[in-house]
Amino acid sequence: IIKPKLILTMLRSYAAALVACCLLARGEGFYLPGVNPMSFSDGQDVKLKVNKMTSTKTLMPIDYYRLPFCQPLGGPKMENENLGEFLAGDRIENSPYRLKMKKEMYCEQICIMNVGRGEQPGVSANKMVRAIRKNYHNNWIVDNLSAASKAEDDTTITTRYWQGFPIGYLEKNTKKAFIHNHVNLEIMYHPTETETDKFRIVRFTVEPFSIKHEYEPEEDEEAEKLFKVAKIVNPIPSCDPNRKKKEHTDYTMVTAAGREPQPASGKVLFTYDVTWTQNLDLKWASRWDIYLSMDEAIPAKVHWLSIANSLVIVFVLSAMIIAILVRNLRRDFARYNRLAHDEERSEDLEEFGWKLVHADVFRPPSFSPLLLSVACGTGAQILFMSFLTIIFSAMGFLSPANRGALLMAELLLYVMMGGFAGYITARLYKTFKGKSWQRATTLTALGFPGIAFGFFFIMDLIAVSQESSDAVPFTTMVVLLVLWFGISTPLVFFGAYFGYKQDAIEFPVNTSSIPRQIPDQPWFMGIPFTLAIGGILPFGACFVELYFILSSVWMDQYYYVFGFLLLVYFILIITCAEITVLFCYFQLCGENYHWWWRSFCTAGSTALYVFFYSFVYFKQLEANSFVTYILYFGYMGLVSLGLFMMTGFIGVFSSLVFNKTIFGSIKID
Repeated sequence: IIKPKLILTMLRSYAAALVACCLLARGEGFYLPGVNPMSFSDGQDVKLKVNKMTSTKTLMPIDYYRLPFCQPLGGPKMENENLGEFLAGDRIENSPYRLKMKKEMYCEQICIMNVGRGEQPGVSANKMVRAIRKNYHNNWIVDNLSAASKAEDDTTITTRYWQGFPIGYLEKNTKKAFIHNHVNLEIMYHPTETETDKFRIVRFTVEPFSIKHEYEPEEDEEAEKLFKVAKIVNPIPSCDPNRKKKEHTDYTMVTAAGREPQPASGKVLFTYDVTWTQNLDLKWASRWDIYLSMDEAIPAKVHWLSIANSLVIVFVLSAMIIAILVRNLRRDFARYNRLAHDEERSEDLEEFGWKLVHADVFRPPSFSPLLLSVACGTGAQILFMSFLTIIFSAMGFLSPANRGALLMAELLLYVMMGGFAGYITARLYKTFKGKSWQRATTLTALGFPGIAFGFFFIMDLIAVSQESSDAVPFTTMVVLLVLWFGISTPLVFFGAYFGYKQDAIEFPVNTSSIPRQIPDQPWFMGIPFTLAIGGILPFGACFVELYFILSSVWMDQYYYVFGFLLLVYFILIITCAEITVLFCYFQLCGENYHWWWRSFCTAGSTALYVFFYSFVYFKQLEANSFVTYILYFGYMGLVSLGLFMMTGFIGVFSSLVFNKTIFGSIKID
């Protein structure tokens, strides 16, 4: 369908548009946040930043300072964020926590906050209690490194490198909420090799505690200047100023006899410890490895087993194609191309099989050729976008250290692939002899993006009503509209212009003016059966990686095995193509030439299985609010729609190449 010269022309135009897109998105394109290392000298200030609070129960992130936590002097200030961070709901702000490089801190005080009224039967709980019940987690950042969470009990110490740390907990028996008002900040550093007396942070861990401090507020202004906001009456050893030997807060101090946790109500004193540890083995370049592997929580063996499972499906499908298609097609070619002798009876020459539909096989679809063209163009756009995104991710350009980079890359690549969508839509629609080319091009430019933006706008209104950080600012909405109407839409029309300038796709056989009557089809060639079988094999080849991707999206886990994902991506394309070609051959043998939409839906039915699987996965989220249902199933439906068009395009393209090949290999009288 696509000619090399045309691709070269379009790529040159893309290069110019890509430069403009980068300038529009950010003027600092040469710098990737998290890639440029930062070195600290002894005693230098180290910033601790706070990000949105997340919950797997509500799926609605909220701003850190929406709850009554201590605020920095002068109020919280937003850090510079890119488009991807805004769309992901990130809200990175400064904090009142004071850290200095290599300076140990013991029970430092921040402030006293009134977190709300106490829990009483029949009385609405305060904000903090409601957030604890919804299992909200803090997500703190030091030197662009996310906080790992350390939890300790009488027998074990567990460190988790995803989802941050909880803001509090519920007592098992009474279900009363307690707040984590003390944190141990454990930071590892590594001396730089190129600079003298300079250090780089390589690990950041937070261990939260709940400590009920009995205190008297300080009224001395000098004490407040030294950040002493209260005099603790019953200090634990780490908070006792009279102790000569300083000790950091630990589990035994907090759980000692006579100690109580801090209820999530009333006035609360917030404190923290800072521990600095030198780690000569951990290099700065490797500091994200343990996050990406989630401390080997998911062994690589699982992904290899997934690949092996997918390859088995591919080999079985390929064997079926070799056994059925190749053998039968050789026999068909030999029979159809055999020269007839005079003595042969006429009944011996009677045609049967797929050759009978040679005059109808390339007839335009009977139902909405325009819609099929638009769907194929949009599917091709998503296919190219996803391929390039996975390639760039596998090469390491889209590391989680660059927050928002993956989402921004998907958005910009989708916008840049608009030319291919317009071109493929135009070529197909011209081949179908369509006349409403302006409508087809407009639908390609506005159809799927319009559905996505409309749903996104509705979800943004819901996020605003829920006071969630998912609510996108008005300026970000304007940027999205500029990308859509300023770059994507012109590129779609640009590609469509070249598509309509090209000749229609040439077929090896002519199409008759009178459609052939289609005989009754067996039950196993009906639409329900082909959709059920056509989607289950591609889904079976990729559902293991799908589970990890969904965990990354909805459970705040890291996903960075893009090498495995690239293999699974190719396997998905191959299985979709093979199963579609197989059913297309059976359909033509049954003298049914309506293969255009059938091929699209056969491969596209993979998306139906993905959507059905989302119901199974939803059980893990423990969500129970109506808004969460709308958020989860709405976005999963939108993703499934995009996958439907992507795999549908693969099916149509595969069947088109197959049909052109087999009908070009026989002699037609």
